[in-house]
Amino acid sequence: MQTRATPATAAPLERFNTAPAAEAAQTLLACLHSRAWTHRLVAHRPYPDLPALLAAADEAAYDLSPDDLTEALAAEPRPALPEDTYAAAHTALNAAHAAYESRFGHVFVISLDDLSTNEALNHVLAAIRSRLNNDLDEERLVAAEELRHLARGRLISTLRGAGNCATSH
Repeated sequence: MQTRATPATAAPLERFNTAPAAEAAQTLLACLHSRAWTHRLVAHRPYPDLPALLAAADEAAYDLSPDDLTEALAAEPRPALPEDTYAAAHTALNAAHAAYESRFGHVFVISLDDLSTNEALNHVLAAIRSRLNNDLDEERLVAAEELRHLARGRLISTLRGAGNCATSH
């Protein structure tokens, strides 16, 4: 008799599905700091597979209220720069972040998944400059979409056993 291999996500997803609600909530809050998003995902456990959880996470992220979005944005760190980035780049990026935060009242969020370290800096600078032209409502939509991408990537990383959501960007 042949046995089927279980996907790499089975054990972490099973742990998530069976964890006490408070523990599952802590895992999710580290991925996206929204109590509404977290509550919704915890309440709908168990998930049959990772794609089902990711679909639920996406749907819950699309449904964030303005207050939920504010809560999530308040907990987001700035995108990290590579260690060997030139001082001038740090200065330029810090100035861009300050301008963005002054205009919109929250940190700049962006998903850098699938970008090399060298591409990330240019991508962040170009995106901040571009998004500074957005009006407040338009930028909230863009930021919400970036948060959804970040949460998705962090969830995938965590449930593939790669670590804590809070350490994944």
